[in-house]
Amino acid sequence: MSHPLPALLSEALGKAPPGPLCVAYSGGPDSTALLHALAQLPAARTRGLRALHVDHGLHADSAAWAEHCRRFCAGLDLPCEMVRVQVETHRGEGMEAAARDARYAAFAAHLRAGETLLLAHHRDDQAETVLLKLLRGAGPEGLGGMRGRRPLGRGELWRPLLDGIAREPLRDYVALHGLPCIDDPANADTRLARNQLRHEILPRLAAHWPQAVDSILHSATLSRAAADALRGQWLAAFDALRDEDNRSLDAAGWLALAPALRGPLLDHWLHARGLAAPTTAQRAQIERQCTARPGQSPCIRWPGTELHVWKGRLWARPPQPAVDSSWQASWRGEPLALPGGGQLALRDERARLSAPLTVRLRQGGERIKPDGDAHTRELRDLFQQAALPPWQRATCPLLYENGQLVAVADRWASARGRQLFGNAGSRTAWRPGP
Repeated sequence: MSHPLPALLSEALGKAPPGPLCVAYSGGPDSTALLHALAQLPAARTRGLRALHVDHGLHADSAAWAEHCRRFCAGLDLPCEMVRVQVETHRGEGMEAAARDARYAAFAAHLRAGETLLLAHHRDDQAETVLLKLLRGAGPEGLGGMRGRRPLGRGELWRPLLDGIAREPLRDYVALHGLPCIDDPANADTRLARNQLRHEILPRLAAHWPQAVDSILHSATLSRAAADALRGQWLAAFDALRDEDNRSLDAAGWLALAPALRGPLLDHWLHARGLAAPTTAQRAQIERQCTARPGQSPCIRWPGTELHVWKGRLWARPPQPAVDSSWQASWRGEPLALPGGGQLALRDERARLSAPLTVRLRQGGERIKPDGDAHTRELRDLFQQAALPPWQRATCPLLYENGQLVAVADRWASARGRQLFGNAGSRTAWRPGP
């Protein structure tokens, strides 16, 4: 009995750009069907077909699953690279999102130059994705669903099954060839949003509207076309609004954009910085805070990101843990890691101070008389005059000699501080955290 999967893949490969192929292989039924079918095609093998398995380490059997994948690939005479990742949950995104982030980071890191990574996402996966985006209030970009192709790492990501085949035919292929598969119990956990849609909501929709998946995918195609048409407009605006280092956006200029451009531009900027995009409600909060009065510096937080409105611009960074203001260290000029991810050093890596200074963090009320200044200044005033971002002030290193403040990072030094650094033949260099 023939199956449509090999023919579908053979046709897709014939139209695809040349280059080596790698399958993201979890060991589940979908990726098993994709990998096995490709392994039967000489056109795939001649392109260096291989597999990549990501072990999240979240299940007691994950090591056994990795061994299953290794054996299955060996049986197909295909190489299989095993990658163990650490799933970071401290950013508050939830386990499902954190595992996905870790997985795609591993894909990007281990994809070879010019290689195409094939994922087994299919029509039903696309319908679930579009419904999830709809329930989260997404615009055309989100409602367009997963892209069939996109850049990834040093190569490209490709979902060859996205438009051509559903879940059931893939399971039929697995049964037809008697292929062993991993049964991850997490896939049946309806507490997870996607599983709730898959096992509860979509079957009910299909019972009343048999064409539900077709209609959802048709709407996704229209949304994708709309998103692509808008992309050229907001990309042009993005170039005009961002700064040289892509660290901030002009708040008033962003707010003046049409809503259809404002959302995707902000998401694009955040994703380029490795940060999470806001929900509709969080985006509305950002829009309200863009008109904050001078002197205010609002901060909007969501899992994976905190966004500051300061000096008429939007600034975004990863959330930072609370800083212990009592932290201190002894320092003679060697590179010193600071709370918050920053670093203090001397510009000349070989230079050292004749005696150690004590490095502390700001606790409030500190004062210094900068060399050449007639007056002693409060750090609060110096920070404001120098336009030092508020989120950097708590981790700005303060340098003390015998309890006397002699320097503030690489910004200000007293006459005694200048003398100490002059004797060392170097100056301080401060790299703030993210």
